[in-house]
Amino acid sequence: MGPSRPPLLVVCALRVERFALRRGTARVAEPVTVRRTGMGPKAADRAVRTALREPALHGAAVLTTGFCAGLAPGMRPGDVVVSDDGHESEALAAALKAAGHTVHTGTLAESDHVVRGAERAALAASGAIAVDMESAAMRRAALAEGAQHVAAARVVVDTPEYELVRVGTLRTGIIAFRVLGDLVPAFLDWHRTTALPWR
Repeated sequence: MGPSRPPLLVVCALRVERFALRRGTARVAEPVTVRRTGMGPKAADRAVRTALREPALHGAAVLTTGFCAGLAPGMRPGDVVVSDDGHESEALAAALKAAGHTVHTGTLAESDHVVRGAERAALAASGAIAVDMESAAMRRAALAEGAQHVAAARVVVDTPEYELVRVGTLRTGIIAFRVLGDLVPAFLDWHRTTALPWR
């Protein structure tokens, strides 16, 4: 009998994101630990470090997720953005595409506030395809705590055409909420792939 698979820690910032993910975990047989960090980089850093120091999460693979703002032309609410800031992105994107999701892989910019208008355009001009407030801090904290497998997948909730201040926000939020819960089986597929070479 081989070694047991390390745990999977899925981290998000908001209560609504955690609710969506727990709806997803209720539909799968394998255990997934979902933790809410709170909003913003500082809260995200602190919560991830605390979680990874728990004995039950020793050696966990870390997947950061939640909602994001899309920056690239042609993105739609409900699309999934996979950050290409590490070697895990290819396997995660493949698992999400195999599950039928529309996936964009590229730079996930970091911000400490909601971006709109000109600021959104400037981030897009820098080459980023999406932006959120916590993924980068979550990744830094996980790596600092020794995590070997870290990846980020975010669901687009608004785009330049459908900014959060617009009337369509409720509709786009519902779309993103449903997609986020549906990502859990693909997260597990990614986790199985990362677990293969572990000792």
